[in-house]
Amino acid sequence: MDMLTVDPKETLQKDLHQFLLGSVAPRPIAFVSTIDKDGNRNLAPYSFFNAFSSNPPIVVFSSNRRASDNTTKDTLHNIRETGECVINAVNYSIVRQMAVASVDFPKEVSEFDKTGLTPIPSDLVKPFRVAESPSQMECRVKEVQTLGDGGGAGHLIICEVVRMHIAKNVLTDRNRIDPHKIDLMGRLGRAYYVRCHGDAIHTIVQNYKPVALGYDQLPSFIQSSPILTGNDLGKLAGQVELPTETELQEAKSIPGVAEALAKQNSLASLHYLAKSYLDQDDVRKGFSILMLG
Repeated sequence: MDMLTVDPKETLQKDLHQFLLGSVAPRPIAFVSTIDKDGNRNLAPYSFFNAFSSNPPIVVFSSNRRASDNTTKDTLHNIRETGECVINAVNYSIVRQMAVASVDFPKEVSEFDKTGLTPIPSDLVKPFRVAESPSQMECRVKEVQTLGDGGGAGHLIICEVVRMHIAKNVLTDRNRIDPHKIDLMGRLGRAYYVRCHGDAIHTIVQNYKPVALGYDQLPSFIQSSPILTGNDLGKLAGQVELPTETELQEAKSIPGVAEALAKQNSLASLHYLAKSYLDQDDVRKGFSILMLG
């Protein structure tokens, strides 16, 4: 693979910024509402954001200095004045309104008014929640860490979640958030976003007890297969044991196996057949077919 090597000390900040954003992606979006000491409301999106602890519940986002003029944003000013914020989730239904809130409106202008989103009172903090957001976290700020003083430098805003509000229509019967229902948006580099919906959502279950086989325990004729992909090998490496004798005997009666074994290039034929089962996440059948080779 031909690689571009980037030295941060020798790269323009605007270019390094885009390399980082394009590589660390997709990123969740914190739609942060704050209020200043005079009661002016502010609403702004931040994609340098994630959760870092559940006990205590800690989320962190960064309000970076503007690269153009090295100024800081209203969100940071308000948080330093009040020590509170609300972090609202951004789903597909409000993503274009969120984009409007990214505009640098004057401090006295409320982004709630500009976006048409509805402010509703919080229970424990002064900043308002976004009514249309499917998940809202009321936060008290524990600490603000300044990472630099030049354009693009971040301020890590470490928040403790003191109350959450989650729309019931995005929950499953087990009272868990359904990713298909909440329909969240993520940020990529530049003007690119991703919608977490439909075929974009993948279920990957990897058991950690008992310990998985690992790639190094796969037979060499499987490791060197020109037909299987890295993801195929990962599914096999994630299994906790090789196929049993019973599974191997049952695999001989799988449709297409006898025909594959009878071919001159039987190994390749078996691998293609096995891959069709791996693609359907029927890993044990695919693994067993491979072992017949």
